[in-house]
Amino acid sequence: MKNCILLCVILAATLNLTQLTAQQSIGFTDEIALKLSALPLNCIDQEYPNKPGHTYGSADEVGLSPKALHPVFYGCFDWHSSVHGHWMLIRLLKTKPNISNKNEIIAKLNSSFDKSAIEVEKEYFTKYVTGKGFERTYGWAWLLKLDEELVSWDNPMARQWHENLQPLTKQIIELWREYLPKQTYPNRTGVHPNSAFALGFAIDWARECDDKEFEKELIKKSVYFYGDNTETPAHLEPDGADFFSPSLEIADLMRRILSRSDFEKWLNTFYTQKGIERISEIPVVSDLSDYQTVHLVGLSFSRAWCMKGVAKSLSNGHPLKSHFEETAQKLLNNALPLVFDGNYGGEHWLASFALMALE
Repeated sequence: MKNCILLCVILAATLNLTQLTAQQSIGFTDEIALKLSALPLNCIDQEYPNKPGHTYGSADEVGLSPKALHPVFYGCFDWHSSVHGHWMLIRLLKTKPNISNKNEIIAKLNSSFDKSAIEVEKEYFTKYVTGKGFERTYGWAWLLKLDEELVSWDNPMARQWHENLQPLTKQIIELWREYLPKQTYPNRTGVHPNSAFALGFAIDWARECDDKEFEKELIKKSVYFYGDNTETPAHLEPDGADFFSPSLEIADLMRRILSRSDFEKWLNTFYTQKGIERISEIPVVSDLSDYQTVHLVGLSFSRAWCMKGVAKSLSNGHPLKSHFEETAQKLLNNALPLVFDGNYGGEHWLASFALMALE
């Protein structure tokens, strides 16, 4: 009770501003869906510029192009952005079945989910010198989100795409289960290696696919990493190129694995006044054309979807519930127009983050 009273006092100073800036809500309209879909459609087949993240093990590999290494997920600048670009197109087909470029999206996905190409993607993780650590765990998490989207869709096309993807999905699960016991410490950064983000997506997949053993392992590790965390230093967020809030990713993970009452007790000691104030601010993006600085647009989106997820898990009387709902809308309203105002540094990935926040 004492902690809840403290939170009420903390929020009083910021709530009025949040209410004012969230009045004009941006919704997930057909028009926005169409505009967002154009971004992954335009880059899934765009091979360059490219950041392959490949470690050369011999001179024989030097001449390999991104497409030779990754015949499916070679576009959109890097592997993980291509993966979540594919996820986004599938999600749009499910939620906006009458989207005007539906046929173009289906044709693109039919081309991508080719059995032989997926086999090459799978082999990458065991064929090359550092393949087992490639895209660990950010890209792994998005691959599972992609698979989760397919397995949860009762649609003939989705069933075929899901079947074709299974060799790669199973490879990722095998690698993750091998790695998880060895992961002694969490990664608390605000960029790709963040552990809480990946654990949350993996738990979602395990539940959708009824993989209870993997789910159990993920939950055990999550509690070990974050179960006793208090007074997290969220007042130090963000770093200069963050697209995640380390503290909100942890909160969004813990709401998945704790009961409502236990989660509220945990959350009440997790944040400080300074931390809540800090993560409620709109990130300042000084240069949309800079490939690193533009990450801060994504930070608004990921904060928004985490705040929405946390808010849904809180009881109506909890002081953070309405604050997070309203702040999420404020962040979304500010960030969405910026998706279309920069260059390829944002265009190759931000649409997926926007869709996560919109929903």
